[in-house]
Amino acid sequence: MKSTVDDAVQVASVPIVVRAIAGIFVLLWLMVGCSSNTSRPLAFDNSARVDYAGFWELNLGKSDNIRARLDTLVRELRRRVERQAQGKSDRGGAMVIGSSGSNSAPSIIGLAQMADLVTRSQLLEIEQNTHSILLKREDNFALTCEFFKGSSEVQQTAYGTEVCGWDSHQLLFRMFLPDGLSIQHRVSMGAAGDRLNIATTIYSDQVSYPFTLNRVYDRYDPDKGGIRCEMTLTRGKVCTTESR
Repeated sequence: MKSTVDDAVQVASVPIVVRAIAGIFVLLWLMVGCSSNTSRPLAFDNSARVDYAGFWELNLGKSDNIRARLDTLVRELRRRVERQAQGKSDRGGAMVIGSSGSNSAPSIIGLAQMADLVTRSQLLEIEQNTHSILLKREDNFALTCEFFKGSSEVQQTAYGTEVCGWDSHQLLFRMFLPDGLSIQHRVSMGAAGDRLNIATTIYSDQVSYPFTLNRVYDRYDPDKGGIRCEMTLTRGKVCTTESR
């Protein structure tokens, strides 16, 4: 099954989803929006209970491997193809992972490339107070949200709808974009308060399953130096030594 991903990469020279990425990413830099799958009333106590403020550095070893996640998605889609073929072979119309159309290899690869694009930040700086939070992400657009008791923040822009709010102790950001795309960031804190997880999910009307990538961050001292590593879909693992 490993060859599934390699074969898919070869046919993904002009992914359906990726055709929209360049323009959308430029627009995202202009946006500071956020969202959730369902807009829940915001509990005032949540903002006091979870404090995300501080400096955070990507823990590559604890984060998802993007190629492994892509392979998992391809396997899940193929299992669905097999189930459809067994149960609906007399009707036809079963989902096919091919070079074009819904659930095509270019569309699947496009989801992974979009996830790589919007989660590649190695460092985070988070500012938070009683009514708002700002996530500054290195080499990426910032996420911001204002929260007040009993309401969530919803913004209508020229690019779509942006919503953000608390879901229990987790913070949700979601952006509904053109071309059937949406991006969700679910931010949660580890029990010890020294580890942050951001689960980013990319949805597309071109693929039956969303693509989720978990990035784990540890607190760090910005005055100290260290070794930074990153894992991408195209470049693999790259590490550099730097001082801060």
